[in-house]
Amino acid sequence: MATKAGDDPVEFRLGHLADVRMHSVLESAAKQFGWKTGRAPSGRGMGVACAIYLETYVEAMAEVAVDKGTGRVEVKRVICAQDQGCIDNPDGSRQQMDGSISMGLGYALAEEVRFRNGEILDRNFETDRTPRFSWLPKIETILIENPGTPASGCGEPRIVNMGAVIANAIYDSVGARVFQLPMTPVRIQKALRRG
Repeated sequence: MATKAGDDPVEFRLGHLADVRMHSVLESAAKQFGWKTGRAPSGRGMGVACAIYLETYVEAMAEVAVDKGTGRVEVKRVICAQDQGCIDNPDGSRQQMDGSISMGLGYALAEEVRFRNGEILDRNFETDRTPRFSWLPKIETILIENPGTPASGCGEPRIVNMGAVIANAIYDSVGARVFQLPMTPVRIQKALRRG
């Protein structure tokens, strides 16, 4: 919607948010990320996505590089801000967030159950493309203190917008929208040809 309106994605969201908690989460992430205003696609490879899940407010920003020749995506950086209400164990919450972001990157970019003639092809870890530490980006987490609100989920909510933030970053990088997960190099190349 921000692209259609000709607006910066963060400014567009901030300008249309009435929810104080989400506004705070988005502002915190944008500040830490060092978001620079611009209209997508800018060629910078920056994405943003917000969500509410299990009473937890989450916001993610990502920076990616896309190789137009191969369709390969390198996620360079992910920042996540989260308001989960009262925080009982900040270290535990951050660990849950890191794990959930890693899982989300897997479903967004690589994990897929492949079939041939009704048979599952990926039956073990040799062919399964779950995230590896070697391809994880720099992950930064921000916990928003909200002691007046009861504690809510801290791990699961983080995964819900990872596909969206990576798709938005890919679009900002190369101007192509990918609508199917995982966003494999083949699917990105097809989106570039459609683009």
